[in-house]
Amino acid sequence: MRRPDLSAPMTVAELVQYGPLPGVRILGTRGRDAQVLDVRIVDRRDALDNLRPHTAVVLTEAPARSGWIVEMALRKAWEQAAACVVVPETAVAVHPPGALADRLGVPLLLIGGDALEGAVRIASAVSRPDAGRTALLADAAQRLAAAGPHVERVLAALHAALPSTSLALTDPVGGMLAGRRAAVDSEHPVRLDVPGPDGHPLAVLVADSRSKEAGWAATVESVLRMAVPPLTAWAATRRLAEEQLDRRSELLLHQLTHPSEDEQASAHVRAEAAALGWPLAGPLIAFALRPAVAADAGAAPLPGPALRALWSRYGIGGPLIAYEDCWVSWRSAAAGSPTSDTEVWLRQGEAQLRTAVRAIGDQLPLAGGVAGPAGDTGTLGVALADARAAAAVAAVPGSVVRADRMGPAQLLSALPAEALRRPAEVVLAPLLAADRDGTLLRTLAIVLDQGAAPSAAAEILGVHRNTVAARLERIRSLGFDPEDPAQRLALHLACRVLLTES
Repeated sequence: MRRPDLSAPMTVAELVQYGPLPGVRILGTRGRDAQVLDVRIVDRRDALDNLRPHTAVVLTEAPARSGWIVEMALRKAWEQAAACVVVPETAVAVHPPGALADRLGVPLLLIGGDALEGAVRIASAVSRPDAGRTALLADAAQRLAAAGPHVERVLAALHAALPSTSLALTDPVGGMLAGRRAAVDSEHPVRLDVPGPDGHPLAVLVADSRSKEAGWAATVESVLRMAVPPLTAWAATRRLAEEQLDRRSELLLHQLTHPSEDEQASAHVRAEAAALGWPLAGPLIAFALRPAVAADAGAAPLPGPALRALWSRYGIGGPLIAYEDCWVSWRSAAAGSPTSDTEVWLRQGEAQLRTAVRAIGDQLPLAGGVAGPAGDTGTLGVALADARAAAAVAAVPGSVVRADRMGPAQLLSALPAEALRRPAEVVLAPLLAADRDGTLLRTLAIVLDQGAAPSAAAEILGVHRNTVAARLERIRSLGFDPEDPAQRLALHLACRVLLTES
């Protein structure tokens, strides 16, 4: 976005926005971007007959009390391309001619206080537009300096400096941290990243101005830039506190799942976990989250605050803790559930985690694992390890794997496909040469997944059992027998590696 030109002529909208007029109200939706180059004080009717273009026409109290003179001033301003008409609000309080101003495209400014004083303020702003704009920036800088690195105070200072603008601070994925929701919901907001030391955003400053005049967005951005340093300091302090909380939570989880023989120490750990709202009473369902794709060399690490914000919005309850190489959570299986069926608990947990992972995936591509139930926190560590193992084989973004349902396909997908691709091609070379459309490769993989059962494979492939049988005969003629124990593991691994690559 371009920087504002401080020396450009002032517009009508800026006379209102920069604040040279006390208690000003503007009527008329059109003509607000007209430049103001001159000021004309009108204390009698005939002074309206000779106006210069781009003039602010200021009516004194006496003529402004006659409604027909105000209407005449609007018409004369329209005829002679004047910029606007300015009148004391008290003079036209009963019947302000806003409809006429809107129809003619000549803004009508209603000011509090004396009209002559307003004319002097306008003349000063018009003669030195750079001074007027600089005064706004200086006022904002002074307010921000007094606010310090406190988010609520910074936003209050910005709202005071930009009274026609709504502001909010969000996390990098759009979650509200402070400010007004109207700014976030705007169709065309001004956005400015609040960067951290590594250049990645710690937060985002969002502004929406009721004024849509040309150049005003650039002015808003200039003011917002002055707010970045105190907000960076605030966000960095907040991030440090969250990182300390992450480390403390990871340590506390380790202590909880590896209880000390000292009963007093164990009781203290449980009390601290309970104070954080962690579920402690079993049975407990464990969850794990992992990035579903490998991070690029220059990509940001999986952001804790952003992920926690998304988990809070879309998750299924329970804490979210960075634990060893992924993120883990758990909840009480019996909470809100009328059943005591373990299978029902796991199915519900799997479905809920899949919904959350897919919703979060718009910002952070994840895969998940589900395990349990753990009888209590003493066995929660085992359930969390199982959930992490399940998440490790859920390589596809948005996918969720149950630890007790990890089949050959999931286990094989966890192997390094790139290192195995060439050996897989060698093993299956005759089949690949004969398989033009990949039908034989997919059939062989599904048959092996199903324990060499053609009927089950036919159902998954959506074809008749005889079709699968015919394909298997073709595969056997090429030298591959899915029922041969000596070949089965190598064939299964090679099929899955090549299917993953494709």
